[in-house]
Amino acid sequence: MLTPADNETLVRVGPGTPMGRLMRLYWIPFLRSADVDSDGQPHRVRLLGEDLVAFRDSSGRVGLVDHACPHRGAPMVFARNEGDGLRCVYHGWKFSTDGQCQETPAEPGNAAMRARLRITAYPVRERNGMLWAYMGPDPDRAPPLPELEWNLVPQEQVHLSLRVQECNWLQALEGEIDSAHAAILHGRVHKDGAINQWKQAQDLAPTFECVTHDGGVSIASRRQLDAQHQYIRVNQFLMPFYTLVPPFSQYPELSGHAWVPIDDEHTLCIMFSYHPTQAFYEKTRKLFIEGHGGRQTGHASEDSFEQRPVTCPFPKFWSKYNRGNAYQFHYGLQQTYNSGLPGLWVQDAACQSGVASIYDRSKEHLGTSDAGIVRTRRLLLDSVRRLDEGQRPPSADQPGQLMLRAVSLTIPSGGDWMKLGGEFIKARLGADFGYQP
Repeated sequence: MLTPADNETLVRVGPGTPMGRLMRLYWIPFLRSADVDSDGQPHRVRLLGEDLVAFRDSSGRVGLVDHACPHRGAPMVFARNEGDGLRCVYHGWKFSTDGQCQETPAEPGNAAMRARLRITAYPVRERNGMLWAYMGPDPDRAPPLPELEWNLVPQEQVHLSLRVQECNWLQALEGEIDSAHAAILHGRVHKDGAINQWKQAQDLAPTFECVTHDGGVSIASRRQLDAQHQYIRVNQFLMPFYTLVPPFSQYPELSGHAWVPIDDEHTLCIMFSYHPTQAFYEKTRKLFIEGHGGRQTGHASEDSFEQRPVTCPFPKFWSKYNRGNAYQFHYGLQQTYNSGLPGLWVQDAACQSGVASIYDRSKEHLGTSDAGIVRTRRLLLDSVRRLDEGQRPPSADQPGQLMLRAVSLTIPSGGDWMKLGGEFIKARLGADFGYQP
């Protein structure tokens, strides 16, 4: 369990909050490059409780600026994106991607005012189809972009999807480092279901072993396959909000999420699936985009969204499966599908978000299968404490510490997974899995 005070520390992310200060030391992924067009409609964004708009100017540069014009507070999402700047429709004040005021048509002779006038703007970088923002206190001292394999391999090897989830970032993240739930929540009542054939379904009571490292926490689940062999799945938590999930044997891929805090009660779930050495499977990509028989996969399908007004943050990524409609839960579906919820990510989201956006974690009764969650919370609280003492988290300034993989290994019973799988956990660009998933 978490005390109410510790829960507040971890889930509150606005300016000046302990976790908000920590998050702002890292580059934050927030949209795909394809979501922001040159001279196109500005895209409303909210990150760490701050309201912003993203736009791409005529020269292809991306800006991330305050959502309100600094003149009289008009919405910048209505602004005209033209001629290498964003022009407020109210009085025509125009701003470049770095926030500098370029024009004030109703104040033609006031060049001195224009020179000192800026709109709040955060640096944006673009890499392999993803946009990254740095919201730290000193943009001139921004660290290098994080070395995360999913954003370093060529784009044709990756599938990305975004969706908004109705809970705080940690509540969402913890679902993916809890591998005990997978074969239970996602399993089928009827024995011939595909998920029931997963190796983890052969042992529903794994033992857990956690190792803390500079980049985060490795969380291993150990399951007995037979008298001589155990199945090891090592999930990864990487600072400050990433999770990595091990591959499966058929169509093996690496996957995970960036659980980006929108505000205290909403999370931008950026899911990535990728192959380390080859183009991503077209059959799998099609399944992610279209879903399967009306059900969702791990990725939000293209028809799973309901359009919100342009004044709403991330208006294209709100799901039609939500708390307001009980995630389209169907009790009769439980006769075949254990949860009665239509697909993998919907099942996860309903369990993570269905009760409250910020659940009272002092009511929890944690067990041995929650070892990874406990260790992750402890690391985050320790990181906040050390930041208060003037120590920056090492992974914020040493991006190579995040070059890790999640792994799934069959090893001799009682074997040391760190020794047997250590080389496979290290991510090296251009290197294949190194073992048979």
